Amino acid sequence: MGEVKALLCVVCMLVSFAATSSQQKKTAPPKNDPTRVYLIHADELLYDRWDNNGAQVLTGDVQFEHDGARLYCDSANFFESSNSFEAWGHVRMVQGDTLSLTSDQGYYDGNQQMMEARDNVVLKNRTTTLYTDELYYDRIWDQGYFQNGGRLVDNGTTLTSDWGEYHTDSKMAVFYYDVKMVDKQFLLTTDSLYYDTRLKKAHIVGPSDITSGRSHIYSELGFYNTITEEAELLNRSRLDNQGRTLVGDSLWHNGKTGISEAFVNVVFKDSVNKSILKCDYGHYEDSIGYAVCTDRALAIDYSQRDSLFVHGDTIKVFTYNIDTDSVFRVLHAYNKVRAYRYDIQAVCDSLVYSSLDSCMTLYHDPITWNLNQQLVGDEIQVFMKDSVIDHAHVIGNAFSIEELPKEKCYNQVSSKEMFAFFIEGQIHEAQAKDNVITVYYPEDKADSSYVGLVYMETSVLRMFMDSIGKLSRIWTPKADGTMYPMSQIPTNKRYLNGFAWYDYVRPLSKDDIFIWRGKKKENEETASVQP
Repeated sequence: MGEVKALLCVVCMLVSFAATSSQQKKTAPPKNDPTRVYLIHADELLYDRWDNNGAQVLTGDVQFEHDGARLYCDSANFFESSNSFEAWGHVRMVQGDTLSLTSDQGYYDGNQQMMEARDNVVLKNRTTTLYTDELYYDRIWDQGYFQNGGRLVDNGTTLTSDWGEYHTDSKMAVFYYDVKMVDKQFLLTTDSLYYDTRLKKAHIVGPSDITSGRSHIYSELGFYNTITEEAELLNRSRLDNQGRTLVGDSLWHNGKTGISEAFVNVVFKDSVNKSILKCDYGHYEDSIGYAVCTDRALAIDYSQRDSLFVHGDTIKVFTYNIDTDSVFRVLHAYNKVRAYRYDIQAVCDSLVYSSLDSCMTLYHDPITWNLNQQLVGDEIQVFMKDSVIDHAHVIGNAFSIEELPKEKCYNQVSSKEMFAFFIEGQIHEAQAKDNVITVYYPEDKADSSYVGLVYMETSVLRMFMDSIGKLSRIWTPKADGTMYPMSQIPTNKRYLNGFAWYDYVRPLSKDDIFIWRGKKKENEETASVQP
């Protein structure tokens, strides 16, 4: 009877074991289930259902596998029920042959595919390495992010910030708060920055300061390529270089060559020489001090109380002996040049100004005006002193005209060349040399009425002006002339050959210099007949 009972117990145990095995076989996941975290190896495994929150305690060369990723550590607590584990010591996650994540400790959630790495965290993705003390890596979205400071190194380029993200699929890094980017001689500081490690291009999306060599750039929107060292800047970005500032709706700057280009509403300001260039397209080369302005080009000299405005189709600036004590600049303006200042105006086809001798030369049909004085010639040189006109030289076919208050009365002088001398910007003496012919109206000192008209020919003529620029006296060594009473002036003596009063050409304001008005055809024919 006892043997029968023992046999029944054995049968019951076998049935129970078979039922249990059958149930486990139905519920256990397959080994290739990608959602499960698998324990691959551990030197020691300790499990106590009531201790360690139900974790399997693993020590010695611990290895896990989850959906294509290998995870290594020295020790771990494996929570099989929650598909997660805690890891300590030489924690490392490897995904393929391009991504590795190392730290001193970490936590991995297999359901969320999230790795929390802490202490001495290093994320490597090909040539890009991210260093931080705490990193959350999301394998679903292929991105890691930190919130307590991090540093990314990519082929010599280093980025640091308080908060950031790195996307391993798109190779895009996003950094916020106290961002610094260092590359060769380039330093960028901002609060928001996107960096494409594949294209090596930084995307500026907030107020940013950039230092490149001797140049400083401020921009709120733009791009910078760390390989070519080229910056593309938008939204009225600004480039500063040793007292010179370049601003435009958009800027392009090459840190290697020092070449910059600016587009639309461009302003180039030289605080050292107190000058400004404006245009819709500008080109500047820092290494040689060369600048070009086109499209509504405008040069402004504001060194004096009244600024001088010069417009031409194209304006160029050349710098000589740069980076020396003998540095000087030459400005070229050409094609339909017009200039305006309160006390002097000019038009010509081309103009050259050199800071070496403070000389401004006007070429091809030059005309200048000073108050009621008009001066024309083949070439006109104007010399400045302390940015104020000091003297002028008219070379070839010189013709000076002074408009008088009485209608159609003009004092006139023609000669081969002329000189004009100024005191504090006011003409006080004029000289004419070689083949001098003059027509002028002497005044009665009693009532300032005109006595008559004097027609005179001589070799040299000197004219002296009073404090208001009015002719006070003349001097000549020897002259042949005739004086006609006002009522007996012959018509052909009122105007010298080549006389033309170009009041309709004269610039009237700083805005009027942009409106080109050429000579009338009849005046061109008359002006071409010179003595």
